[in-house]
Parts: sequence; C-alpha cells; structure tokens
Amino acid sequence: MQDLPRMKVALAGFLHETNTFAPQPADLEAFRLGGGYVPMARGAAMWEAFASVNLGMSGALQVARDCDWETVPVLWAGAIPSAHVTRDAYEQITEEIIAGITAAGPLDGIFLDLHGAMVAEHIDDGEGELLRRLRAAVGPDVPITAALDLHGNISSDFVAQIDALVGFRTYPHVDMADTGAAAARMLDQIMRSGERPAKAFRQMSYLVPIPFQSTEMEPGKGLYEHVATCEADGAQSASLFMGFPAADIPDCGPVAVAFAETQQTADAAADKIAAAYEAAAPDFLTHRAYTAAEAVAEAQIRAAQPGKGPVVIADTQDNPGAGGVSATTGLLGALVAAEAEGAALGLIVDPASANAAHAAGVGAQISVSLGGHTSVSGDAPFETTATVMHLSDGKLQATGPYYGGTGLDLGPSACLRIGGVDVAVTSRIAQMADREMFRFVGIVPEDMALLVVKSSTHFRADFAPIARDILVACAPGPMPLNPADLPFTRLRAGLKLAPDGPRFGADRAAAARPDRGGLTAAVQQ
Repeated sequence: MQDLPRMKVALAGFLHETNTFAPQPADLEAFRLGGGYVPMARGAAMWEAFASVNLGMSGALQVARDCDWETVPVLWAGAIPSAHVTRDAYEQITEEIIAGITAAGPLDGIFLDLHGAMVAEHIDDGEGELLRRLRAAVGPDVPITAALDLHGNISSDFVAQIDALVGFRTYPHVDMADTGAAAARMLDQIMRSGERPAKAFRQMSYLVPIPFQSTEMEPGKGLYEHVATCEADGAQSASLFMGFPAADIPDCGPVAVAFAETQQTADAAADKIAAAYEAAAPDFLTHRAYTAAEAVAEAQIRAAQPGKGPVVIADTQDNPGAGGVSATTGLLGALVAAEAEGAALGLIVDPASANAAHAAGVGAQISVSLGGHTSVSGDAPFETTATVMHLSDGKLQATGPYYGGTGLDLGPSACLRIGGVDVAVTSRIAQMADREMFRFVGIVPEDMALLVVKSSTHFRADFAPIARDILVACAPGPMPLNPADLPFTRLRAGLKLAPDGPRFGADRAAAARPDRGGLTAAVQQ
C-alpha cells in the first residue's frame, strides 16, 4: 500500500467577540494577556500552549499529528470579549498571520481558529477582511477551513471565501477542541481529494438573549440536535450560528451554513436548520430573568428549602464573556442589603482593592471603594469596610469543562468578606466560569448557600453539577439581556431584535441615541 503524501499546512488563530456598545476596546496588550484564552503564542510554542486546553487550535493540532501533516504554526491571538479591536491590534496581528503564511512557501492547506464576531475600529467584518487579504496573498487554489464560535455573526462574504467551516454546537462551549478537529479533518479531506464542497448560507429573522441560547436547555438543546441530523442526512458539515447580538453591524444575527458534495444537499441542510430556528421563536420566550433584588430574595427562599448545593445567580449584564467589565456592584449591593449569609460573588476586578488587601494582610479590616464602572449608568463603587480573608498571586489552573485546563493569571487577588458575603477580587479580568476561580481565594463554592457569577452561560459547565437552582439576574451592566434595549443604528432592515421583538428599520435607527457610550434605561433596572 502506497504511503499517502505528506501535506504541508499553515495554522493560525485570531479570536475576538466584539460588543460594539462595550466601554473598553481590545488593544494589543489584551491579546498578549488572553484574559481567559491562551496568551498570544507563536510558531513552535503553539504546540505546548495548546497541548491540554479546550480550544479549536488544540483539536486541529491533534489532527495534524494524526494525519502526519508538515505543520507551519504561525500565530494564535485571542482576547476577552470587549469593545472594538483597535486598528493597531487588528493590523499588526493580521499582517503577522498573512506574512507568516506567505513565508511558509507553497502550502497544501490552511487552518484558521477564529471566532466569527470580530469588529475592528475600522472594519465591520474582521474575519471576512482577514480572509479577503489571505486569499489575495495565497490565491484561490489553497484550501482554507476554519473553526468558529456558535456566536459568530457570519457574513456571506466570509462564507464565499472559505472552503469549509465548522461551528460549535454547545453553549457552554465544551466542544471547542472537537470543533477544531472537525474543521481540520475537513481540510485533510479537501486536500487529499482535491474536491471543494458545495456550500449554502441562510440568514434568519430574530435575535435571542445570550443566556437563553444555552444548549443545556430548550429550545437550544433541540436545535443543535437537529443540526447534527443534517450531517446524518448527507451534509459534510452543518452549523447554526445564533449570532452575538451586541454588534451594531449589518451582519449581526443568526445564520445557517452547510457544506455537502452537491448543492442540492447543502441547500436542503441549510434550509432545514433555518426553518427549525424560525419555528423555535415562541420557545425562547419561556425563560425568565429577575432584577437584582428579586434574584437574591428568590435565591434565599430556594436555599432555605431541603436540598444540597448553592443557588447560583448569573449576573448576565456584567458578563465579561460578552463585553462586561466584571466590576459592577448591583448584585453585591443586593446581597448585602438582604443580609445574605453564606454567599459569594466573583469576580470583581479592582486592582486597587486587591493591592490594599495584600498590603494589609489576612485578618485585617480595610475600607474599600469596591468595583463600580463610570460607563455604566446606575452603577457605582460599593463603599464598605471588609475583612481580608485570603490572599493569592492570582495564578490558577481552571480545570472545569469550559476552560479545560487553561492556566489563568488574574494578578494580585483576595477574598474580602462583607457581612455574610465573600467577594473574589482580582486585578485582571476573566469570565467566572470555573469553580477554581472561587477556590484560589479560599472560597469553597460547594459549601456556599448562594453564588453570584459574572457570566451568562459558560458557568453552567462547571457550576450546574453542584447547583440546586440557577437564576438569571439583571443588574446594571454593559451587556443588556434584551438586544432590543441596545441603541442599534446599522443592523440589516427587518431583523427582529428579540424572538417577539420589534423589527429594525430606518425609524428605529433614527431614534437611537447618537451617544454610543451610554446605556438605555432598560439596562438600568
């Protein structure tokens, strides 16, 4: 049996989920640090960086080993969701990726680990522009595949330039490495067969609040099970992108994408996914969100009932995984006002308070002006006296299903106790999606009655197994639960801002506030 030819493949990654209404942009330093992602990695160092984490590049590199590719790892850069990627960061990273791929010489294929919802200060479609420049550099004949987040705001231009793509099917994203592997296997198939699949692209009609997109509950669970059946019916790859709703760009919103040997099969798969999504609109309306005070009161009632485990409250409007600052104090104020006992909250990013705790030492009482963010109407620092319960250098290994072993460095950190509430205070930002992010400052999450997590959905992967109940709360924050509360001006005409919401059009755009730094009244509940 003749040995298969060895394929030469370049691999690169550039990930950012952009909330165009958020207060803080993603500069080059944000990509260097990672903020919950792997810090920026280049060349051969990528093998070690992705050896045991849950990211698309990890799965692709494993396929590269299995298929005995000659690999050219170029650059991987990811930053925590925020406002736009700065022009400087976008141009430097994009130029380095393209230069590295071009310098690799003749290639059999290219694998990209992307998000799908990147907006730069000067470019609406970050991934589409990257692909346009890459195609100009390598030509039309080199096959390119990509792994993408299910929150991607995928453009028709991007799909036109890619040979195949695969989107996540879980939210919380526990299948990131699996998705990278699937996209890499498609690349191997295309390289060895020389055949490019047919593709189909469909846009759908409505946005869904982030917490209610979870695939651990209906209708998201059923929708993604439905996507899998399309491949059983003949599609080579099928993906549902629910979209990231806090992006004021024409391509914001849900799409279905399918690849198959024939155009008929690709069209049938995309149509099937789109129809199921449209039919699910009423089912998304069954979920409830509470105000901060209501959530704490309800959590106290449920925690007092027989059973084990904490009641977990998602502080969804300050989710740093969607552009939040992980510093607002609405839920903290509600916990203290309700005299909650056995409660913990994390993370509050406040370097000054963390440093004050380190200077004072464990057991000391310190006066702090904790958290708060000037960009968020209705939010303010929480002025209090707190007891320093625990100190940490901020280094931890996040072992839950979402982070999947990623090492985090949150800088000088502390547990501050305010009445019956323990607060995990850090110097750097990351989404609270792993129990180790409480444990590293001495808080044992399994032993608490109430937990408040600054996350919308990813926390479920590690916290749902210990939670007796999960509630979604809306305190003032940069990421409104309801997309209809955002002052959109540039969406595509006719897109519904919620499953039962108003449609975007010229009248709504004209009425939107020109001040893009503030929040609407609905966010201030």
